[in-house]
Amino acid sequence: MTATATPPPPGTRRSGRWWTSLPFQVLIGMALGILLGLVVPGVAARLKVLGDIFLDLLKAGIAPLVFLTLVSGIAKAGNLRQASRIGVLALVYFEVISTIGLVVGLVAANLVPLGAGASSLAGRADASSVPSDDGPHGFVDFVTGIMPDSFVGAFTSGQLLEVVIVALIFGIGLLTLPARMQQRVHGGMEVISQAFFGFVNVVMRLAPIGAFGAIAYAVGTSGTDLLAALAQLIVQYWVVVAVFFFGVFGGVLALAGVNIWRLVRYLRLEVGLTLSTGSSESALPGILDKLPRLGVSRQAVGLVVPTGYAFNLDGTSLYMPVCTLFLANAYGVPMGLPEQLALVGIMMLTSKGAATVNGGTFVVFAATVTATGILPTAGLPILFGVYQFMSRATATVNTFGNVVAAIVVGRLTGQVDRRTVDAVLAGRAAPLPPPGTAEPDTAEPGTADRPTVNTTR
Repeated sequence: MTATATPPPPGTRRSGRWWTSLPFQVLIGMALGILLGLVVPGVAARLKVLGDIFLDLLKAGIAPLVFLTLVSGIAKAGNLRQASRIGVLALVYFEVISTIGLVVGLVAANLVPLGAGASSLAGRADASSVPSDDGPHGFVDFVTGIMPDSFVGAFTSGQLLEVVIVALIFGIGLLTLPARMQQRVHGGMEVISQAFFGFVNVVMRLAPIGAFGAIAYAVGTSGTDLLAALAQLIVQYWVVVAVFFFGVFGGVLALAGVNIWRLVRYLRLEVGLTLSTGSSESALPGILDKLPRLGVSRQAVGLVVPTGYAFNLDGTSLYMPVCTLFLANAYGVPMGLPEQLALVGIMMLTSKGAATVNGGTFVVFAATVTATGILPTAGLPILFGVYQFMSRATATVNTFGNVVAAIVVGRLTGQVDRRTVDAVLAGRAAPLPPPGTAEPDTAEPGTADRPTVNTTR
């Protein structure tokens, strides 16, 4: 059976019409935004609303999609043992890779004295421009803060972890029902899930406009003086991100038998959206749709990806040590190896809260700086001035890290169809049809390397 009758998702390239593809339109929007921000910064600074509208519309479908996908992943496990196995492996993987990110960030910041020439900017900071922390973020506060006080409230709080917790409990409860009732509930949720994917697909047509407004605002408001003064930090941070992205992710994917360049090409729209908006959430709907089409079982995707958006923040793990040592160098605060190791211990906890507080990575970073008690908070506005440029790299690593996690955990649990993955990434076959058509839902352990569909054109 072939899937030629299935309409391609937004952003899929059609033969002979590459200029109409969504990824190309997003790139054009980004280029125009940069140009406008450099030529007419005053006008560009007013276009933030375009990016905000796009992200707000997209976020309206994020929480329901995460809930439905995670519950579906648990339901497809068929039993708590299988779901628990995937979940435990995912959490172990998250912690290992995040810790590697922290270590890479610390090593890079020690090799190059970031911030040594930035002390002259200390007097230029405007503290009013920094997003304020909305409360304490210690470990106890983190745990209590992610617990929803109502089912509906989890979807309106804006905190993804609350949705994840509700979905986990709901999915486990679903497994306790009789088999016939499970099938009826699961079938209804499949239909609703497809409806939300349709909603997101419509919103995605606005992605070029959203990317244009977000980039124009970023360039128009930062100012050339500040960009010049902190250019070294930005460039070096992007270099660190590139090394981690292609070195760590590339190595992990190679062990899983996947070529990172082909995977990036397959997810070029999602990577482009994250780079342009600086938001990991902008890529989530596409990832939830494309990974099952690639050959990763919906069970693995549904369990790993939504959970990873809350616990697997590899980009945040890179950002925090680099910028912390930048402040230490800029203000002449000595930080030896013991202090840095203690810093890593704090960040291993605080970095997990980046998805649960207003302001994301930067607010958690600010809370960590405050928690150390030895770094000046006066330097935070300086870093916030270029945060919007650095956040794009951070968000991209966070997003792609969850893709890698789903593939690796899927391989370890027999939830990846190797032949389909190889064929799709090599361009020898079209992606599998969307859920609800002729797609196999899961790959049973021991059969992951056996093709489940006819992948010939």
